[in-house]
Amino acid sequence: MPAKMTVIYKTPKDQAFFEKHYFEVHIPLAKQLPGLLKYEINTGNVVSLTGHSDVYRVANLYFNSLDEMAASFKSEIGQQCAVDRRIFASDDEVQIYLYDSVSV
Repeated sequence: MPAKMTVIYKTPKDQAFFEKHYFEVHIPLAKQLPGLLKYEINTGNVVSLTGHSDVYRVANLYFNSLDEMAASFKSEIGQQCAVDRRIFASDDEVQIYLYDSVSV
């Protein structure tokens, strides 16, 4: 069963720094994760139909399974990703969800 990681970033205090670091450092690093099938992000504004106004960026990372995802994030690259993320988004500025997914 495919597994998915959804990362939701709140609007950063310094958007220019976030964008530069995210696109020049974080994405290239994360795309080296072992077993990563696909990495996608939003383009343009994120519109909430439930009144949330602090969502800035949404990323989805796809793996073959939760076990493969867990192994990927235990790897050297996975550990580097975790450290790097804290450079541009603190724990209170991000929500991260891991789950199995299925097409319906």
